Amino acid sequence: MKFVTFEKKDGTIRAGWLLNQDHVVDMYELSEGMLPSNLIDFLENSDAHLEIVASLSPFTKGQKGVYPLSELRLKAPLPVPRSFRDFYAFEQHVKTARENRGLEMIPEWYEIPVFYFSNHLAITGPGEEIIKPVNCNWLDYELEIACIIGKEGRNISADEAEEYIFGYCILNDWSARDLQRKEMKVGLGPAKGKDFSTSIGPWIVTKDELERFKLGKGFNLSMKARVNGVLLSEGNMKDLYYSFTEMIERASAGVTLYPGEMIGSGTVGTGCILELGEKVHRWLMPDDQVELEIDHLGVLKNEIIAEER
Repeated sequence: MKFVTFEKKDGTIRAGWLLNQDHVVDMYELSEGMLPSNLIDFLENSDAHLEIVASLSPFTKGQKGVYPLSELRLKAPLPVPRSFRDFYAFEQHVKTARENRGLEMIPEWYEIPVFYFSNHLAITGPGEEIIKPVNCNWLDYELEIACIIGKEGRNISADEAEEYIFGYCILNDWSARDLQRKEMKVGLGPAKGKDFSTSIGPWIVTKDELERFKLGKGFNLSMKARVNGVLLSEGNMKDLYYSFTEMIERASAGVTLYPGEMIGSGTVGTGCILELGEKVHRWLMPDDQVELEIDHLGVLKNEIIAEER
């Protein structure tokens, strides 16, 4: 299933799922209140809620609570995740980005999957405009995949972690590279360099839909990024050095994870301008259109705009 959050013509924000790619089910309306109106509450008891979904099927066009997708505006599928941890799990990206800065690979990277916390209150969705920070001249995209936690757990082993994953979506970890570069010289960060926006969407695909693509430590899913229609980045999720189950093991060590938390993979190889270099493409500017595409997860497109002063 593909879960979405959407805005109706009257401004009401609801959640549900796609039906045949051209219609959307408002799960609260269709279930007459048995299902919640938002995905955070749905995830709080996802197993029981999925049973209700199954009991209500089949769904048909024209049914109460089923709307043409063309009449709705998709939002970020999880507008306010409970938290956002972003990992650093693709070896090619780490190596190349460090080489470009004259740095060697650090052995500690191979010992533990590492992450940072980003701003879970600055989430944007498909089609939303991304405001370029006023004092940023090196704006970058990052082509990533995110998993959404669907079950509470603590000290979760990698062998058990699969059952805690609800689904996956495309993630664009926008980066102000000049701000990031300066603050990390102090020994902390990235923080302000990632603070302004993270885009996710267009929907969350439940993990069962991807099972047949399992390969290596990930899935055989092509990942692409285009700027103004020009293909710049091309990788594959199967190249993960650390699996999402290993990331969950690390994230939950001594800490309780809750439904609705989001975990990012980090950038796939070639998946940003920092790695590609300015000879391939300049830093992003207002009016640029950035489009991320991952097989079976859809397309996430956003436009850069200037901040009004």
